[in-house]
Amino acid sequence: MEEKSSYDVQLALHSKNEHDSQVLARLGKKSVLKRRFGYFSMLGFTCTILVTWEGSLVVFTLGLTNAKNLRSGGSAGLIYGYLFVWLGTMAVFTTMAELASMAPTSGGQYHWVFMLAPKRIRKFMSYIMAAWQALLAGSSYLEANMLVALISMNNPNYIPQPWHGTLLLWAFTVVAVMLNAFANPLLPKIEIVLLFLHLAGWLAILVPLIALAPAKASTNAVFTDFLNGGAWPTDGLSFFVGLVGTVFAMFGCDAAVHMAEEVQHADVVVPWAMISTTVLNGALGFGTVVAVLFVTTDVESALESTTGALGYPYMDIFLTATRSHAGASVMIAIILIICAFATVAFVATTSRLIWSFARDRGFPGWRHVSKVQSNSTTPLHAVVITLGVAMLIGLINLGSAAAFNDVISLSVSALYASYIITESLFLYRRLTGAIRFHIDEDHASTETNQLVWGSFHIPGIFGVAINVFAILFGIIIFFFSFWPVATPVVARTMNFSSLMTGGVVLIAVVYYAIWARHTYQGPLMEEI
Repeated sequence: MEEKSSYDVQLALHSKNEHDSQVLARLGKKSVLKRRFGYFSMLGFTCTILVTWEGSLVVFTLGLTNAKNLRSGGSAGLIYGYLFVWLGTMAVFTTMAELASMAPTSGGQYHWVFMLAPKRIRKFMSYIMAAWQALLAGSSYLEANMLVALISMNNPNYIPQPWHGTLLLWAFTVVAVMLNAFANPLLPKIEIVLLFLHLAGWLAILVPLIALAPAKASTNAVFTDFLNGGAWPTDGLSFFVGLVGTVFAMFGCDAAVHMAEEVQHADVVVPWAMISTTVLNGALGFGTVVAVLFVTTDVESALESTTGALGYPYMDIFLTATRSHAGASVMIAIILIICAFATVAFVATTSRLIWSFARDRGFPGWRHVSKVQSNSTTPLHAVVITLGVAMLIGLINLGSAAAFNDVISLSVSALYASYIITESLFLYRRLTGAIRFHIDEDHASTETNQLVWGSFHIPGIFGVAINVFAILFGIIIFFFSFWPVATPVVARTMNFSSLMTGGVVLIAVVYYAIWARHTYQGPLMEEI
């Protein structure tokens, strides 16, 4: 086969960039960020931002606590709940992938809602769509506490303090921000390496875990053991209350959308990266859950261990299986490294959303926040803002870990609210035939944000069915994200995320009414 000359390569790259610029221009935007990501680097980005198999170990913690009457479901409930969430997540992100193919812009949901909503309410509906900042703080908090638990496992004399977690949270966030600010051109290469580590790490942990485990649970116990440890009135209610934990390990694939303006051939690569990630990560996560359930024979011991008391009994399971502190520590370190780099992706995602919102004059101080560094094409001011907000959220942990967890749980309800609203409007436009198959060339120069199907499209009744299921699944998760984990409910175990969500919406509405409605007019049409 004849090798391509450097001229041919440059010509192909120019053609891709021209196509991406044309797609963005149709949305009223000009291309200012450098497109460094391709399919595999974006696949690595989305796989590591979800960290599903790694996060499934935290979900497994919730499954273990079922046996301690703190949450409901049992091992079988965890397995079948995982499959239900995986199926629902596939529907959600298949629908989102169609939207990403239609409008691959960093604005994501707020831009899509403006395109899809009726004109009289689209500006307001668009304004209340952003919801990623709490996820960044949650990611750093997870890594900080994992490191604290790892230290505790190896040093019995170590006594963790809340400020340890806060300082480590800040440290992880600062490192992630520094990489985004000064090593932005290297991020695609880093993500490809992380994709390899994500896959190789899964094998490196599960193979010795299964091979070295001294005893294994029976198939009957793993697949048929249902528990209602939360003392809910029915097993069905217990099952649905237990779903939310699994959602934490599998949502957020729309991160790819917020990076779309840095992806080559974004209208094709972004939707397929979202679908591929959901399938791949879902499969790896399911294998992890099943494997760990089989090697866990002493639930009480895992929960009452040093790491179990800190919320990470899977570390004790690793130690029990390998019978080696060094071996277990290496396995845990693999997970910790991957999760640490997930924070880098969270910073990138959050900063691009803030930058995009500022570009459309929706963010306070938008004139400065919307600036992009010319040498690195990085929205540096937006990156710094993500650092400041994450560090402020981290301070909450000093006063109350429960309050901090409620802030983090806000991300589930907020993101799923944005999914439900966007997908409902999308279904409405879909059923009314408002989405065209071709651009109206006669009005292309004056009418931006035309509703035109992209290259990724599920036609006919199949697309409608997936869209409907995605909405129904989203409503279920949104509703149960506000529920406490068990009954009876006291102040310490109450889930205050409903209060958090309502408070954030109220602040957004008041701010919009007083100030933002005068400056924010929806996604602006820029001079191309």
